[in-house]
Amino acid sequence: MSARALRIGTRASELALWQARHVEALLRAQPGAPPVELVHIKTSGDTQADVPLWKVGGRAFFTREIDQALLNDTVDIAVHSLKDLPTSLEPGLTLAAMLPRADPRDALLSREGAGLMQLPRGARVGTSSLRRRAFLKRLRPDVVLVELRGNVPTRIAKLSAGNYDAMVLAAAGLERLGLKSHITAYLSTEDFPPAVSQGVIGVCARAHDAETLRWLAPLDNPAARLAASAERALLRRIEGGCQVPLGALAGMVKGQLELQACVCALDGSRVLRAAGSGTLSATAPLPAAISAAIQLGERVAMDLLGQGAAALMAHERDTLAVEAP
Repeated sequence: MSARALRIGTRASELALWQARHVEALLRAQPGAPPVELVHIKTSGDTQADVPLWKVGGRAFFTREIDQALLNDTVDIAVHSLKDLPTSLEPGLTLAAMLPRADPRDALLSREGAGLMQLPRGARVGTSSLRRRAFLKRLRPDVVLVELRGNVPTRIAKLSAGNYDAMVLAAAGLERLGLKSHITAYLSTEDFPPAVSQGVIGVCARAHDAETLRWLAPLDNPAARLAASAERALLRRIEGGCQVPLGALAGMVKGQLELQACVCALDGSRVLRAAGSGTLSATAPLPAAISAAIQLGERVAMDLLGQGAAALMAHERDTLAVEAP
């Protein structure tokens, strides 16, 4: 009897398909691997492509329908950009694997090749992210921010056509699609803290689907797991989503997991920063290290909250509520 095929649920954008095919290749490379097939699923983020993300109600714009298909047994595996995935999963699902992290930085694409500080006054800069809008305004309060939707190649085409003078995109997506040559400059994580888990591919499955979990376990990368666990714990404690101007980045430095985070007002006028670190024993079991990473994320979150992050974000939410149609 032939093995049951593993069905991977994915969006149909070029980047989502690259990620799904990458997971498919990793699964197929395992000895005795079962057949793998891709199932395209349209999400609310896809169907509301002309609406700025911050005006779309709720969260999980690009993941909800795929995870629901997982719960409904329509697919066996869900592949996501981890930064799109809510910090609290639907009951019955588990984050089975986090793939090695690609470059977490944001990248500037400029039509004339100018760096961020060299763009002309009043330059039109495209972005769909409140986080990026906030940090852009902090560094260049004079630029005009223009909403940016569509898949990555479409965005680049709009830049070439003159719709924008520049735009900010995730470096990881550009590199995965072979579009690295379009990058004018990488933005420092100090000036532009990345989105939580940016650059990490997250793979979900049903928590009790032992057969599928068996094939996904070898794909999990401990370094990515620890960094993302700290960042996602921070975000979960702060109770933010993609509609919050918060950036964070964790990584191992000489045996310590270090985490830096920043919340910024949308107009760039105020910024709150916090950082922390924790020693992770090289001999400690991975679950213990993950627990320590989560505790680190929560400590840094409490530092930000102690500085007034909750009030700052509440003010920004009120501002958006007034601006939304």
